[in-house]
Amino acid sequence: MNQNFKIFFWSLSAALGGFLFGFDTAVISGVEQTLQKLWDLSAFEHGVTVSIALIGTVVGSLIGGFPADKLGRKKSLLIIALLYLVSSMGTAYAVDWSVFLVFRFMGGLGVGVSSVVAPLYISEIAPAHKRGRLVAMFQFNIVLGILMAYLSNYLLSGIGENEWRWMLGVQAIPSLIFTITVLLIPESPRWLILQRGDISTARTILQEIDKEGTEQILASFQRNTTKEKVVLFQKAYNKPILLAVLFAVFNQVSGINAIIYFAPRIFEMAGIGKDSALLSSAGIGLINLISTLLGISLIDHFGRRILMMVGSVGLILTLILVSQAFFTQKMGMNVPFYLFAYIAFFAFSQGAVLWVFISEIFPNEVRANGQALGSFTHWLMASFITFTFPYFAETFGGGIVFAFFASMMVLQLLFAWKLMPETKGKSLENMDNIIIAH
Repeated sequence: MNQNFKIFFWSLSAALGGFLFGFDTAVISGVEQTLQKLWDLSAFEHGVTVSIALIGTVVGSLIGGFPADKLGRKKSLLIIALLYLVSSMGTAYAVDWSVFLVFRFMGGLGVGVSSVVAPLYISEIAPAHKRGRLVAMFQFNIVLGILMAYLSNYLLSGIGENEWRWMLGVQAIPSLIFTITVLLIPESPRWLILQRGDISTARTILQEIDKEGTEQILASFQRNTTKEKVVLFQKAYNKPILLAVLFAVFNQVSGINAIIYFAPRIFEMAGIGKDSALLSSAGIGLINLISTLLGISLIDHFGRRILMMVGSVGLILTLILVSQAFFTQKMGMNVPFYLFAYIAFFAFSQGAVLWVFISEIFPNEVRANGQALGSFTHWLMASFITFTFPYFAETFGGGIVFAFFASMMVLQLLFAWKLMPETKGKSLENMDNIIIAH
């Protein structure tokens, strides 16, 4: 097994957490109506059924830094894999609503913790010049997982009264594959040094990653990393904290979750028939996948900052066009076209950069907790946008809501231009100097 393949395999193994992240998030769309009828759920109970995994995700992202530091990145990934496996089997065999909620919550925990640990692990085992595209595989796998969930639901629909159990249970297959591959990957060398003081094992792993640069990385690590017990919230880390929180907030106030989750509703608001709205939603999923792949191919060439600035301009223009279409009532097929362009700009910029940037900007000693903070902020904002969008869209109309999203992207453009440092090709051990100097 040559060096490049090893690194790719290790990264892909961790990124499978992203595939299950996407699959677990989207699979509920195929069963929620069936479950409502099966267990005679009220509107409130139905809402809890759909959102319980999202609650688990917020909790998981908040606590994800703890196992990553205490148990290690590899053991944490194994716990995530087992959470997904138990959740998929538990929901498939659920005998009543309360049992279903418990196992669905477990899946949400897996999603939340994986959004912390998987990008963290990949950033710590990837060579600096490949780190962007390797970490961005996590986002690509999320998008692929969402598409596969929709496809799986479609293929399993109509197989009988227990089709919902198959839709949920099929996730056990990729969960098992994830479990097996995680057993085959090494621990993060940076965690081994920081938490275990095991320089010998770390050196062996680093030589498989970057043989010529191993000693330089080790020397830089020991020079720039404190061995004292540190906490995230102190003055020394104000800059990366600010960058991570702002980046995560901007990611969600772009309106991406509103558009992904409520695409058929938005298209129907624009006067498109229900069948065409569903078809347009499938188009969004495909464009999201292709554009994320484009972002992965560009992120280590042009850098994170350029992608964010170009993406921000594209998001501003497309959101203004959507807003104008609602204000002027000149909608029809214009709105899907504008939103397809919006998804393309989002996926190759924010979509590709988010997990990469947050996993890079914190020093070794607080990286796990910094990643958890960024992930928690992201999921908290995702929850807020998802829960409030239907109300705001109905109360104020599409024009004002999309104008708000556009104004937030103007602020994001200023953020990328003035505050965001370029992290392309930089050593993780020297990143704090780059952040401070910017």
